[in-house]
Amino acid sequence: MQNHTSGPNICVFGHPSAVPADVAAVLGATIGTTAAGEVSLAIFAINPNTGIDQETIEQWQSFDEFLTPRMVVVTQLDGNNADFDDAVMLASRVFDQIATPYLVLHDDDGSPRALISLSDMMITDYSTTPPRQNPCEPEHETLVQEFRDEYLELVTSMGEGAFAAGVLFPAIPLVFDKGIGLDVIKEYIAQLV
Repeated sequence: MQNHTSGPNICVFGHPSAVPADVAAVLGATIGTTAAGEVSLAIFAINPNTGIDQETIEQWQSFDEFLTPRMVVVTQLDGNNADFDDAVMLASRVFDQIATPYLVLHDDDGSPRALISLSDMMITDYSTTPPRQNPCEPEHETLVQEFRDEYLELVTSMGEGAFAAGVLFPAIPLVFDKGIGLDVIKEYIAQLV
């Protein structure tokens, strides 16, 4: 399970419906099958349309003894009734308490367009190249306030460095064709170097 680069050894897990192979390819990671102490980061891809299968749950639990940093990446958010928030709630029930540092903002047609950071309330709009950052509007702030309070309380209680220590598990939305969330995932990976 060695990575192709000299960076962190990242392994991606998940049911095929969550396209873990695509997640691995875009991050230069490998596909994981079992927990191992040499894994620097275990990423669990989940598809909100199909849920989380028992094998993926068992793979998640197998990392508990290693205190390996873990992250949930929610894919397949275009179309259907895919919902990031529902995927995070499910992951919190079957994995561990999951943190949501970002929420998805949608276009009028319902497709993901931007992420709002719950730490600083900045919106990253991925409809432009490069993505644009803007402060959120007051109506967005009101809509996400409860999620923000919950996130900040969790991060404060866990302390600085909790992700790298393997005790804080962020969930990040990933939309391949728009690049949504890819920059965020890479920021988390950088914390492990």
